[in-house]
Amino acid sequence: MHNPSNKIIFVNKTIFIQMSFNTEKKNNFTLLTFSTDKLDSIVSPDVKSELVLVFKNGENNVIVDLSSVRYCDSSGLSSLLIGYRLAQESNGIFIICGLQTAVQKLITISQLDSIIEITKTLPEAIALFTKLQQGKKKDS
Repeated sequence: MHNPSNKIIFVNKTIFIQMSFNTEKKNNFTLLTFSTDKLDSIVSPDVKSELVLVFKNGENNVIVDLSSVRYCDSSGLSSLLIGYRLAQESNGIFIICGLQTAVQKLITISQLDSIIEITKTLPEAIALFTKLQQGKKKDS
C-alpha cells in the first residue's frame, strides 16, 4: 500500500498525519480509495502524481472508489481525466465508482460520464473490470 498524500496536523504540540487517499495493488488492478470527503485543488495534485506513478510502474488498470468524496471541483475532475487518459494510452481500464450526489452531478454536467466507466459500488466496478478485461483478452 502506498499513501502519498499526507497532511500534517498539529494539535496541542502533537503531530498527526492525515492521509487523503490510499492506493492498493490488487491482482489485476490498482484500487485508489479516499479517506477525505474532498477531491479538490488541495488533494488533486497528489492524486495526479500518484496516477502517473502507478501507470509508470506498469499498472494499466485502475479503479477509483469515490464513495467517501462528497465534494469535487474542476481540479478533481482533471485528476480523474488524467487517470482515464493514462489508462487509454496504456490500453488499460479506468473505472470510477461510489459517486455521491454532488460529485455525480458535476461529472454529468462535465460529460465525463460519457467517456469514463462508472459504477455505483466497488463490487460492481470489480465485476465490470473483470468483464472488460475478458473482452480485451478476446480482442488480442
